[in-house]
Amino acid sequence: MNHLHNFTLGQWQAPTGVEALQHNAYNNDVIGVAGDVVHPADVFDYGRNVGSRNLRKMTFFERGLMLKQLAIYLTERKEQYYAVSHLTGATRLDSWIDIDGGIGNLFAYASLRRQMGSEVFYVDGPAVPLSKEGTFIGQHLMVPKRGVALHINAFNFPVWGMLEKCAVNWLAGVAAVVKASEVTSFVTEAVVRDIDASGILPKGALQFIGGRGHGLLDYIENQDVVSFTGSAETGKRLKAHPRLLEHAVPFNMEADSLNAMVLGEDSAPGTPEFDLFIKNVRAEITVKAGQKCTAVRRIMVPSAFLEAVQIHLGKELSKIKVGDPSVEGVRMGALVSQTQRARVLANLGLLTQSSNIVFGDLAQYDIMGADKSSGAFMPPILLLNEHPFEGLDCHNIEAFGPVATLMPYESLEKAIELANLGKGSLVSTICTLDPAIAGQFVLEAGAFHGRILILNRESAKESTGHGSPMPMLTHGGPGRAGGGEEMGGLRGVMHYLQRVAVQGHPTMLTAVSKTYQRGGARPEAAVHPFRQYFETLQIGETLTTANHTVSEADITNFANVSGDNFYAHMDVTSLEGTPFTGRVAHGYFILSKAAGLFVDAKKGPVLLNYGLDECRFTKPVYPGMTIGVRLTVKEKIETEQRVDDTLPPRGIVRWLVDVYDETGETVALATILTMVRKEIG
Repeated sequence: MNHLHNFTLGQWQAPTGVEALQHNAYNNDVIGVAGDVVHPADVFDYGRNVGSRNLRKMTFFERGLMLKQLAIYLTERKEQYYAVSHLTGATRLDSWIDIDGGIGNLFAYASLRRQMGSEVFYVDGPAVPLSKEGTFIGQHLMVPKRGVALHINAFNFPVWGMLEKCAVNWLAGVAAVVKASEVTSFVTEAVVRDIDASGILPKGALQFIGGRGHGLLDYIENQDVVSFTGSAETGKRLKAHPRLLEHAVPFNMEADSLNAMVLGEDSAPGTPEFDLFIKNVRAEITVKAGQKCTAVRRIMVPSAFLEAVQIHLGKELSKIKVGDPSVEGVRMGALVSQTQRARVLANLGLLTQSSNIVFGDLAQYDIMGADKSSGAFMPPILLLNEHPFEGLDCHNIEAFGPVATLMPYESLEKAIELANLGKGSLVSTICTLDPAIAGQFVLEAGAFHGRILILNRESAKESTGHGSPMPMLTHGGPGRAGGGEEMGGLRGVMHYLQRVAVQGHPTMLTAVSKTYQRGGARPEAAVHPFRQYFETLQIGETLTTANHTVSEADITNFANVSGDNFYAHMDVTSLEGTPFTGRVAHGYFILSKAAGLFVDAKKGPVLLNYGLDECRFTKPVYPGMTIGVRLTVKEKIETEQRVDDTLPPRGIVRWLVDVYDETGETVALATILTMVRKEIG
């Protein structure tokens, strides 16, 4: 029997307090013991003063690279996690969702490193003008919170549950204390041991508690963030903890919910959408034995298709072999424990007060490769509620296992009403090829569901399905689902950052934000910027170019080269009713001519044009007007050197291109990017 250790204060420590036994899902043998953490107050102090402090010293770019390195490291060792995960009742597919899905979150958040920049803070949106003359502006900055992220995780995803949350707080620069579920924390422990051995994370960035974690919330402070995944009942108790209320601690809750899948009225038997619906419902009932917060609990189909759905779904569910997934042919494993099985059966009993079992027999079902009497097994169960507006149990009670309720609806409006009776869910699916049906469902059900999947033949090939949250989209939902959000790309990172509105002169805010703010000082470059290496370029440094007087020949020649013969450029007789008083120069000619004015032609540190972020043409340019350019270093962004990289070390520079006329007014404003070589490397 394995005695789990907690990883706190930078070392593996024997637990204390009340012990929790951990069981093999197939035979109920005790395989481990988990206990509480010693000195929880020290755990939080260590996380704040060591872990978060170390992470804050790193830039977003460096933290993103850290995530990438960790993801690669864990990928090379994932097979050993599969072996441990098997003991929880998981099939290979179940473990893939948990293990590879968790590692995938690390990769996904690592990819945000360039977008978030090369500083220890994040510039949030454009500057806001606050005065008439432009000498007083505001800029939102996001800085890491000075606390820790406490993650209280559920039993069903011991790897994904940790990594999908930690990827976000680590990128933000905040350390994590992971309180894994004592039921499956032996899987989490295996991953944490490798993370510790890797040396990739800075000291204190991760602490792990595998037991019940009693009293942890007593030590939370106002700079901390708490996230919880689990039952709505437990979540509500935690959310009301006096310490959280007293210190106004952010609490992000993702709770199990009564998710719905709706078959559109256009998706009759025989259509690809009908077949996709059946296939996806079957998967959502049986994957992880239904132990997913996103699993389908309510299946809504047009009354005319009810019998066909019941027959087809019954045939598909009958193909599911239950047992030990190491046996060939088994497609659904066990529930995580006998305790969990008892809870599912108890809630199933409540559901049958208003619904009938139409598929699955709790007394007669076969198990492959294991003992039904000792393992935590259940067959897939399909209920039918013929009067879902009267028998409301299916909209209020969740059996967290391979159990779902089928119900008819008479119109799309009624289907939406049924879907919303769940009082808030993580996800719902509408299976339809009709844009009108999809549009109405999204508009009228969107307020009750954190995510909506529109499933049809066009998206099916690459769709990740109803039950798969994606790192760059928010995972959470309103009402019963907890009212919180996880992941969500940049949105998720913001949960661990504090937004501060900084006000002052553009020159000062340029210095503070490390991003040039219009109106700030623009010292003239002593050396042409394109002759300077990445390291020597200074934010705000500006090149003022020579001027060029635009002629009608310029307009005609550009039209010939580009093929753009739009009337405003070429036909002076067609300008009545337009904003123009004469032939106007092409906007892209102005931008091209600007490049001709500021580009240094000789080979130098600039390697290539990387793209155009923003471009506005703010004033017409007519023949006879004279234009010049102010080229300003706006921002510098680090890039990494790949192992197989043949190019020299380099970074990305964002330049502000300000094209102005003889009056000094801006006629075009753009942000361009170039790849610039580093001098050292």
